[in-house]
Amino acid sequence: MLKKRFLCSSYDRDLMKNNLIKGSILVGLGSASYGMLATFVKMAYKEGYTTAEVTISQFTIGVIGLLLISMFTKRQGTKASSSAIAAGSKQPSNWKSLLKLMVAGTAMGLTSTFYYLSVQYIPVSVGIVLLMQTVWMGVILEMILHKKRPGNRKIISVLIIIGGTILATNLLQSSVTIDWRGLGWGMLAALSYTITVYASNGIALHLPVVRRSLYLVLGGLIIIMLIFHASLNMNFSFDIFWRWGIVLSLFGTILPPLLFTMGMPLTGVGLGTIIAAVEIPVSVLMAHFILKEPVNLMQWAGIVLILAAVILMNIEKPKRAS
Repeated sequence: MLKKRFLCSSYDRDLMKNNLIKGSILVGLGSASYGMLATFVKMAYKEGYTTAEVTISQFTIGVIGLLLISMFTKRQGTKASSSAIAAGSKQPSNWKSLLKLMVAGTAMGLTSTFYYLSVQYIPVSVGIVLLMQTVWMGVILEMILHKKRPGNRKIISVLIIIGGTILATNLLQSSVTIDWRGLGWGMLAALSYTITVYASNGIALHLPVVRRSLYLVLGGLIIIMLIFHASLNMNFSFDIFWRWGIVLSLFGTILPPLLFTMGMPLTGVGLGTIIAAVEIPVSVLMAHFILKEPVNLMQWAGIVLILAAVILMNIEKPKRAS
């Protein structure tokens, strides 16, 4: 009996370890995908494409791709949903859930729009640092929504992030001039990204992963079309769809949501958030090696500080032995 229990507990530990490794890889790949995105956008800009062309192509192909995936993916909980629809009680709430997802997706569309506008004026390494201001913005939003003062560790982490941002954006060097338009768009991107995270993570969790992602991206496409609809009538380059649209949609709207939704439940939010911070060094390194953007030692020090703050904020406290 003891031997059987030992084998079962050993099997459970191995299973948990394997799931943790699998989840870490999935979250890491999703973060790396996001990290590559700004470099691809900059490359598209160098070829003469506009923000309207980049965002419209990315989200349009993203919707088509997720729609095709959902058609060929077995839906989760088919029996449960069919019985609920037969009872006539679940259908209205499903429509409400889908509508909420699309509304949350508008924040996702705004995030991409603001972020892509920011990297028009500032280096990618600065843009990604500004986007990560969502960490302390999330703390403030949490404080407002829950009317609860953040813990000392979160306050310290926020101060470290602000200090790291000053270093990473080269604000202390008087010889460096940063376009304030880029800073403004970058902060707006961080704000809308904060809203995206909080809005999308608590909506329609009973729906399959692909379907949730589809409606979030669809909401993003709708707001982007409303913003840039005039651009469709003015020399819109439709070759962006096969030139950069497929790459941008794959790394920006298809892979990351799927990888995060599969990986986060296996890692937990704390560890998942720490691993997701790999987006920063991936983005900076991509821009440095492909776009030849200079990154000095002070900027790397700021990036390390931001990563350390993310780890400090999300690492679990050791439990006291009873």
